[in-house]
Order: sequence, then C-alpha cells, then structure tokens
Amino acid sequence: MFAEPLSGFREATARPRRTKHDWAEEVAHLLDTRYAGVGRITLVCDNLNTHTKGAFYEAFAPEKAREYVRRIHFVYTPKHGSWLNVAECELSCMTSQCLKDRRIGDLATLQAEIAAWSSRVNEKQRAVDWQFTIDKARVKLKRLYPKV
Repeated sequence: MFAEPLSGFREATARPRRTKHDWAEEVAHLLDTRYAGVGRITLVCDNLNTHTKGAFYEAFAPEKAREYVRRIHFVYTPKHGSWLNVAECELSCMTSQCLKDRRIGDLATLQAEIAAWSSRVNEKQRAVDWQFTIDKARVKLKRLYPKV
C-alpha cells in the first residue's frame, strides 16, 4: 500500500510473497511512473526488514539501485508505531471497505478487487486529515521519547 495523504492517491497491490525484492520493485515502479519527473520523494515506512535501502541492491544492478536510493528520503515510523503510518491506516480502510467478511481464493481475483477499490478511492481524491500533532505524540508515546 502506498498513500499520498494530501493528494488522496492510493496504490495497493497484492503479490504471492512480500520480500525485499518485491517491495523494491513496487517502489521502483512508482519512481519510474508517478514520480518520474520528481528529483526526490519522502517515503514513510514502518520498520519491516523488507523496507530498506539494501532491498534495492538485492533487486537491481548496483548503479540502478543507487539511482533509486538517491531519490528517496526514508523516514521510519517509531518501533511499535506503525499506526502512525498513513499507509497502515489505508490498509485498514481497504480491508473494511473491500475485503471484510470475504474469502478470496486466488491472487488474480484479489488483485482485481484491490485495483477496483484503489480506482474508486482515487476518483474521490479523499485526502487524509491527519490530526496527530507532535504534542499529542509526546503524551501518547512518552515511553519512546528520551528522558531529559
């Protein structure tokens, strides 16, 4: 799941596995298409072991991997704080709006259902009204902040 909170764009895909290689290919696809004319993007990721710069070097030739990595400013959500990642919130929305109480038996059908959901949501261009502030974070996540 990739989400642009301000523009209302979402892109969700399904693959047989979720490896570093798969993740790097998905990000590279976005860099080559939607962000082809953009010099640098900010990518907010949770702390999965697949979401690393090294994933690009496993998936692509070193020169190409370096080209991709230089275009990305990686920002990681705090440990145990993936709920701060807008894409995680969008995954929850997709699950409740598209997949809830359903058993989808094959990958092709799942991909079609997810693509239809993404298209519907993107047509509405529903932005994310993020209301979690730094002050609220310091209260809610005080155990993650250093003691001064």
